Order: sequence, then C-alpha cells, then structure tokens
Amino acid sequence: MNMIKPLFLLATFAVFACTSIDAQAKRKTAKKSATKKAGIRSAQAAIVETPPIADPWKLLNTKERLIEITTDYGVMVAKLYDSTPLHRDNFVKLVQQGFFDSLLFHRVIDGFMIQGGDPASKAAPPGIMLGNGSAPGDRIPAEFKPYLFHKKGALAAARDNNPQKASSNCQFYVVQGKPLSPQDLDGDRMKSAHPGYEYTKTQKEIYNRLGGTPFLDQGYTVFGEVISGLDVIDKIARLPKDANDRPTQDVRMKIRLLN
Repeated sequence: MNMIKPLFLLATFAVFACTSIDAQAKRKTAKKSATKKAGIRSAQAAIVETPPIADPWKLLNTKERLIEITTDYGVMVAKLYDSTPLHRDNFVKLVQQGFFDSLLFHRVIDGFMIQGGDPASKAAPPGIMLGNGSAPGDRIPAEFKPYLFHKKGALAAARDNNPQKASSNCQFYVVQGKPLSPQDLDGDRMKSAHPGYEYTKTQKEIYNRLGGTPFLDQGYTVFGEVISGLDVIDKIARLPKDANDRPTQDVRMKIRLLN
C-alpha cells in the first residue's frame, strides 16, 4: 500500500507534465503563426502606408534597393519592392549597366504619369515618336500583388498588349494621377477595370489624399515607389509637349543605386 500511492502520484504528475508541455508547445506554435501573419500584414501595410519622407538617406540601411533618379527638374529617390523580385532584379541590372543614363522621359501626361526608359530616346531627334524600344532579352512576367497599387509616386512597368500582361524589360512610368473619392473606387468603371478586386480602407484613403491611377491596378506591375521628390513628377508632367505627348524640351535621366 505504501508503495502504490507514490507511484500513482508520480504517474499523475507525469501525465500532468506531458499535458502541460503539449499545451505550451501548442501556444508557442500559435504565437509563431500569429507573429508571422502579423509580420506579413505589417510589411504589406508599410508598402501602402509609407509616406514620402524629407530625408531618404535615413533609409540607406534598408534591405529594399534604393535608386536615385536625377532629371533636369530635380531628383527623385525610389525604393524597389522585394515582393516583385523579377522586376527589381531586372531594374537593378540595367542601372548597374548604366542603361538608363541620358535616356528621356519621352511621354508625359499631366494628371496621369511620366514614362521613360526607351533606349531609342538617347539620340532621338526632336519630334520623333518614341516608346517602341526595348533592352536585349525577353519581357518580364507580370508580378501583380493586391497590396501594390498605382498611388502617386508608384514606379511601374510599361507594357504592350500581350495577353500575359508581361512587362517591358526597360520602359517604366512614375504615376502622378489625381485624387479620387471612395465612391470613385467603388464605381462601375473600377469594377469593370478589374473584376473581383476590392480596395482596402487604407488604399481608398491614400487614393483620396495622395491621388493615383487606379484603373491601371492589377493590369500593370507596380514594383516600387518614389519616397522623395514627388514634386519632380508634377514639374515634368506639366511640361509643354507635342502631339505624341513628348516634351518639346528633352528631359533626360540618370539613375544610380544608393545601396
């Protein structure tokens, strides 16, 4: 009798301990899962909520690649998203090669965007229509993300009408756009432009406050954003231009990596 009681208590304690350990393991797993989901939500929120900053040099230690676009009308600093690696890596490669240096912003539309990156623009005589050039190699497969959208300052890839919506391997545009109300984003035009896509509350607020071109969402790949120098977009977009939307005074670019 004296031997049975201690053994029974020991067995009971072992069962309790195993149950406790199992519960702790489940709590740790649930905590890790919640932390991971929170991290994903935080990363996505940072992409849509990051406002332009006065001092982009503070971001030089970021993991995302930063580029500096120098023009005759000022300097823009942009970051390239890690969530669009095909476009990011292709753009970085071209910058490292000096591909963009002395190319033009050859198409500008006030209230819409400024476009550049056509290699034929480097030595193009005045008045020549541009926009059909490309770099050696194939198009870049589309990388659409629901949390990447065409707010003002968005850096996106131009493309032709190929059915896969693959991007040009060098031509890009920077969004200017205009402010839109939440009602505009919920209207029939937006629903027909991208069926089944719904804007978040944050996206609607940014489109209303900052502006953009939402009818391009989920149709053209957004792969970065301007974080400093949004006013440069306005200056270039408002320049006098010809019938092909080419500025009558050439606007050249020089792009370099900052990190």
